[in-house]
Amino acid sequence: MKKIAMIPARYAASRFPGKLMQQLGSKTVIRHTYDNTLATNLFDEVVVVTDSDIIFKEITSNGGKAIMSIRQHESGSDRIAEAVAEMDVEIVVNVQGDEPFVQKEPLQKLLAIFDGEEGKNVQVASLMQVLKEAQFINDANYVKVAVNKNMDSLMFSRSVIPYQRDQSITPIYYEHIGVYAFRKNALMNFTNWAITPLEAAEKIECLRYLENGIALKMVVTQYMGVEIDTPEDLIRAAKLL
Repeated sequence: MKKIAMIPARYAASRFPGKLMQQLGSKTVIRHTYDNTLATNLFDEVVVVTDSDIIFKEITSNGGKAIMSIRQHESGSDRIAEAVAEMDVEIVVNVQGDEPFVQKEPLQKLLAIFDGEEGKNVQVASLMQVLKEAQFINDANYVKVAVNKNMDSLMFSRSVIPYQRDQSITPIYYEHIGVYAFRKNALMNFTNWAITPLEAAEKIECLRYLENGIALKMVVTQYMGVEIDTPEDLIRAAKLL
């Protein structure tokens, strides 16, 4: 199976404009993401897909590979779908540009979901990690996911799910990490579907899959990195770095 990693990189982020070009240690956020993805040696190719000349030059001038988007896109998946439409590839991994602490083990576990007989039925998979701190569980910038006993996604939300109505039960809270793996045909189907009501309300693109009847196979990881969504996240990332 040919596997590629695509990194959608939009400059004008609503909560933290220009966040991917913020300096984190000796590199920008987007270069950390690109270099760490490449260093896993899991992919036949790693490419940044962007709408920004600034990000394009940042990657290509440092020896990386980048593609400029032709059209405007509402989601990273739509941006990637345009880029891979004519590529001969089976598995596409979407590594978000604001994930500077990308590691090999979580991506390896994600790719393994597509192996074997059971893997033939998987269309989309994604990563999640356990959330324990109340401040993050209640933070709308942290997307939560509820799963069934087979680790198939039931719902994604910026709200707290599940809600702890029974105080004698301590639920497990999972944060959805915005790293996806798709079969190419599933990704192309996604981009041909209209934006769905829950997706539009929550601004969570993978809800489009759920609203079209496709559950995501979720993979638990000990990732514990920092997604750069706010200036405060950049401060936390600098400490972690």
